[in-house]
Amino acid sequence: MQYISTRDKGLKVTFEQAVKRGLAPNKGLFIPENFIKMPADFWANLNGMSLPEIGFQVGKQYVGDEIPENDFRKLCAEVLNFDIPLVNVKENIYSLELFHGPTCAFKDVGARFMARCLGYFSSQKNEKTVILVATSGDTGSAVANGFLNVPGVDVIILYPSGKVSEIQEKQLTTNGNNITALEVNGVFDDCQALVKTAFQNFDTQNKIKLTSANSINIARLIPQSFYYYYAVSQIKRSDSTICVPSGNFGNITGGILAMKSGLPVEHFVAATNANDTVPQYLKTGVYTAKPSVQTISNAMDVGDPSNFERLNEIFGHSSKTFGETISSYSFTDAETRAKMKETYDKYGYILDPHGAVGMLGIEKQLAGSNKPGIFLETAHPCKFLDVVQKSTNVTPELPEALKACLGKKKESIKINNDYKELEQLLKDRYL
Repeated sequence: MQYISTRDKGLKVTFEQAVKRGLAPNKGLFIPENFIKMPADFWANLNGMSLPEIGFQVGKQYVGDEIPENDFRKLCAEVLNFDIPLVNVKENIYSLELFHGPTCAFKDVGARFMARCLGYFSSQKNEKTVILVATSGDTGSAVANGFLNVPGVDVIILYPSGKVSEIQEKQLTTNGNNITALEVNGVFDDCQALVKTAFQNFDTQNKIKLTSANSINIARLIPQSFYYYYAVSQIKRSDSTICVPSGNFGNITGGILAMKSGLPVEHFVAATNANDTVPQYLKTGVYTAKPSVQTISNAMDVGDPSNFERLNEIFGHSSKTFGETISSYSFTDAETRAKMKETYDKYGYILDPHGAVGMLGIEKQLAGSNKPGIFLETAHPCKFLDVVQKSTNVTPELPEALKACLGKKKESIKINNDYKELEQLLKDRYL
């Protein structure tokens, strides 16, 4: 399998090269040169297949022989060592719970997969890699956990000051060792812009081996396809619609990769908060990036989602083709809070604010239908404790993984939204 840039189909790289680069030299995003097609025996055996086995069978189509089969099977078993259950919330509506990993968020799957792939490649060549990643919340904690003490890898995480939850910040800033947290005076889009500028400048100067661990990296995206197969294996139907709470649109891009491989689903929904760039694109046919606004579903506070570029390429730069596969709706904080309260009061199910946006989206899409709908519950409700308590008047039990980080001391380096400050920090450390 080779990978091409969204901005130059003639630029082709291996899986290893795509993982290490993160971003193409022309600032494009890597996508598979061809969509995989899973064989008939895979679909015949999907129902009842374990999550690690799904990861191995699907993942090897993308990795090829760049990681030996025995090593790759072991890698998938280590990454996918927790369950992702499909829970029936109400009639025909199911929650795919992606928060049972070590940092209680869906990004555990992608971050752990990438960490082990990069760790394997680094160990083969005894080289140093610097992970530079922007986060609006859960990416940073998942990346920090996934890469903690991985030999040959340093991690620098940029996050917007005051715009992540207390637990998220603790998970970002209490690791030490090879993990550094930069607290940026700005919003997520500012953090993301700083990272992209660093990639461009340092890559062209060939000074530091930089790569990214957020969803612009193909090794984050590929494993995010695995749990869509697992959801279908549990629901055992081919007529479901899947709704993905969407910010940077990496999670739903993983779903589209699965769909292109033959995954039997009818439609996707991208549910957003007030950051409605993509819903507006599908209404008008014109993509207009805008500054992000702060909401209670902060991990989706993205005004210019990076993975739109991948989706745009996949759908041939056509809003019509895009809309035939993905519908997109935005919801307010008030609607989100109301859905959290209603769902707990009626069904005893506690949603986090991102899952609530997902449930709003699937209910809107399937209104009047008796077909099954799945929404992704992307983070444990305790990661947004204040919002959950105010919305539902209940306090969910804190998982042990989250209890452990709350008592630790925060350690971060504060910087302004100024590329020169980031550049100087990188030079001081690595040049």
